[in-house]
Amino acid sequence: MYPTRWVNWLKVTGLIAVLFISGCSASVDDHKYHRPELDVFSYFTGNVTAWGMLQDSSGKQTRRFSVDIIGTVQGNTLTLKEDFVFDDGEKQQRIWTIQRQPNGTYTGTAGDVIGEAIGNVSGNALNWQYTLRVPVGETTYDIAFDDWMFLHDDTRMFNIARMSKWGVHVGTVTLFFEKDE
Repeated sequence: MYPTRWVNWLKVTGLIAVLFISGCSASVDDHKYHRPELDVFSYFTGNVTAWGMLQDSSGKQTRRFSVDIIGTVQGNTLTLKEDFVFDDGEKQQRIWTIQRQPNGTYTGTAGDVIGEAIGNVSGNALNWQYTLRVPVGETTYDIAFDDWMFLHDDTRMFNIARMSKWGVHVGTVTLFFEKDE
């Protein structure tokens, strides 16, 4: 039906696209030599303030927010109480329960997280993978998060999370954290 040359061109183009996409994926291990080294429990113990924004898939800012975070540790469990205030006055609270696993990874749960978040740390970086149930109007959407945190110094951290639905990029969350001294 299609000329062989056309079919071969499609196969080669598809292979190149797959190699390009997989070659662009970042690994948390890419940061193993970056310092200061991130200790998630130590950084989030106590009071942390954050502020950030949401952007849609085109990069347009859609919301801004601030977050007051209180972290407490008991054994291998970190509990984060996050109080959000959005630029339109809306308030939300999320309470994370994060477990440090024997193999060095982290798992986390929260009321609006579907299943468990899985986190890996290396050097100054933490990469979380999870699905968040996001309310929009009268409905909710389950949005996949590829969430990256990078410790800048003892008190500041950057966070950027890529959001997707069915594998399609739908937005970005950018946050800046500052730990109370």
